[in-house]
Amino acid sequence: MNYLKIKGICVSLVLIGIQSCGGVPEETSASSTSDKVFAVADIMTLVAEENDITRTLYTKGIVGAGKKQGLKFDEDWQDDDVEAGPLPALFLRGVSADIRKSDVPLGLYLGSDFPINASNKFQGKQADLFKKIKTDQKPQHFYEEDQKLYTSMFADLAVAAPCVNCHNDHESTTKTDWKLGDVMGATTWQYPSDSLSYKEAIGVINAYRNGTKAVYNSYLEEIAAFKIDSTKPTIGKAWPSSGFYLPTAEVFIDSVRKLASYHSLEKLLLADNHKKVKETTDLASN
Repeated sequence: MNYLKIKGICVSLVLIGIQSCGGVPEETSASSTSDKVFAVADIMTLVAEENDITRTLYTKGIVGAGKKQGLKFDEDWQDDDVEAGPLPALFLRGVSADIRKSDVPLGLYLGSDFPINASNKFQGKQADLFKKIKTDQKPQHFYEEDQKLYTSMFADLAVAAPCVNCHNDHESTTKTDWKLGDVMGATTWQYPSDSLSYKEAIGVINAYRNGTKAVYNSYLEEIAAFKIDSTKPTIGKAWPSSGFYLPTAEVFIDSVRKLASYHSLEKLLLADNHKKVKETTDLASN
């Protein structure tokens, strides 16, 4: 086994095991600022990038490939008389709802200037900043005065044909010429503090990952309740690209972690190193 593979495994174990193994030191004081290692914009960027990986994998690997095998996806997927899974936007909405149930004060929303659901249309400052995002696709970080929350907006791109086709064909759409690569909207993340400790940063990552697993498990539970056996794919290690299959929640989440964990740890270490360099420089100048 080569060094890079060993390193990748170690990184995954670190990030996956932090919550269950108590790998983050307890904070001595909730009001202390000395343990605030990470700027909120850095952590929002980290979790937004992991969200991009998750949504791309779900959109392409589950929805796109699944439709080719006969799997169905619908905005009313949780209705008793609908035998289907969640569309990508509804998958994200489910993650957001699960995060709100946790004790982590992390907000997650998906908005657009041409949303299918009118309630998701950007307003005010976010609408103005979204115009910039559509131009250069660069994140926007700011303080939301009305809500007293630090906010980060990231471009949400049309990464797969199912997204484009669904939005173009939807009966409530206000735009019918979406194409691959378009900025369809933006994911908006919010947090009440301008900086986070190690424990808080890992809490944010775990809250997002737990939400992802919860929604995927809800999808599998829906499948188990399907009344027509021929509409039920085989659940296991295989993906829709191989046939009428769906991966278990563990297989799906493990795939996300393999793609995201090394990058996430690198970002955490980089942010910590920047803080230590700054502290050393400040001490030297005093």
